[in-house]
Order: sequence, then structure tokens, then C-alpha cells
Amino acid sequence: MEQSKKDCILHAATRAFARFGFKKASVEEIAKSAGVAKGTVYLAAETKEDLFYQSVHREVRAWTAELAKLVDPRVPADQLLASCAQAGLAYLNQKPLVRELLFGSYHLMLPEWTERLDQLRELGRANLLEILRLGVRQQVFREDLDLEEVAKIIQDVMIATYLFYNRGVDREQKVARRMATAFEMLMGGLRSRKKTHAEHAA
Repeated sequence: MEQSKKDCILHAATRAFARFGFKKASVEEIAKSAGVAKGTVYLAAETKEDLFYQSVHREVRAWTAELAKLVDPRVPADQLLASCAQAGLAYLNQKPLVRELLFGSYHLMLPEWTERLDQLRELGRANLLEILRLGVRQQVFREDLDLEEVAKIIQDVMIATYLFYNRGVDREQKVARRMATAFEMLMGGLRSRKKTHAEHAA
């Protein structure tokens, strides 16, 4: 199958799954929206579940690529973590497939896909992990940290903040305040004793 046709199908599928959810989105409507026959959709994906997985994967890659633009090695890593987290949360407002993946909704709905969905969540942590490694090189963060686990904890904090505070007319302010406080607490455990943030900035 031509890549352009597959991209068109995945684009239509992504819109359908985001709007209707996995169960209510139909392959027939996806095919119609993409301008192809229903059978052609199954050339791009073996099953509806596979089509859904590819759609979510596509959105996570786009999310990761967007946040990767913020990773500047000239900027102190603690500042990068905060700005990357804020941008990541803002992105979730626009990308329901990524949001529901991070919330664990799809793990409940498709338990047989748990391992592959976990891999997508891991992909979503790629920028956090890169920033943490950068922070160690900059001597902003401690060398003895389990960076994989730290990235998971930061992702969990982001998800919890979004889940519980992204509501109401002042939701942006509430999310920003909560994230700023959470990150200041995290940084206390992350920052290197060799070099304080003030020393690094100076």
C-alpha cells in the first residue's frame, strides 16, 4: 500500500477514534472519510484494534516530536523539565487519544494490548528521559538516580495534575500552580549536591 494512502486512512481513523472512541468508531465510516473501500482499510491494519493502535502510536509520535523541539541543551535541565511538562499538558487538551492512553483508559478496554500500550507510554516519556540525562551531564541532577523510574514518576505527576485540576474556569492557573509546586518538590530530590541551580545559572 502506498504510504500516502495509509497516512490518509490513519488520519481518518485518528479523527474517528478521537471523536467517537474505540467502540463507537466504525471501520465503514473511517473508510468513507478516507475515500477508500472498507477492504482497503484492512490492507493498512489487520484488525480494528490494530488500526486503533496505529492511530494512537501516530499521535504519541507527533506529541513526542512536538515536545522534542523544546529540548535545548543550552538551557538548564530543571528549567527544561518544567517547560516540557507545561507544554505536554497543554497538548493533551488537543489530543484525546494521547490523553486517554496516559490515563490508562485503553489498558482497561484492551487488556490483551497492555504490553504494546505500555510501550507507547514509554515512548511518551522519551523527552523526559532525555532531559534527565542532560541534567546529569550538566551536573544539575544527581548521578545516582534511576532515571527511568524518575521519568515515570514525573509522568505520573503530570497525569494526576491534569486529571484532578484541569477543570473549571481557572483550570490553567490551577494546573500551572500545581505543576510548579510539584516540580519544586521534585527538584529538591533531583538536583545535584555538586552544583546548585543558582551556581549553574551564574
